[in-house]
Amino acid sequence: MEGKKATDSAAAARRTRFGKLPERIRHDEMVEEKAVAPNDPARYAYDPERSWTSFSCLAADLGL
Repeated sequence: MEGKKATDSAAAARRTRFGKLPERIRHDEMVEEKAVAPNDPARYAYDPERSWTSFSCLAADLGL
C-alpha cells in the first residue's frame, strides 16, 4: 500500500501543477503592426550604367 500512496501523492502533485491549461492568448496580443516606408520606384528601376555590378564575373574576381 505504500507504493499506491506514493503514486497517489505524486499524481496529486502533478495534477496541482499541470492540472489546467494556460490562459488563451488572443490573436491581437500576438500580432505587432509596424508602419512601412513608402515604395520608392527609383530604388528598383533598371539602370544600364550600373547593371553590371549585380552580376559576378569570375574573370573580374580573379583580376584578369
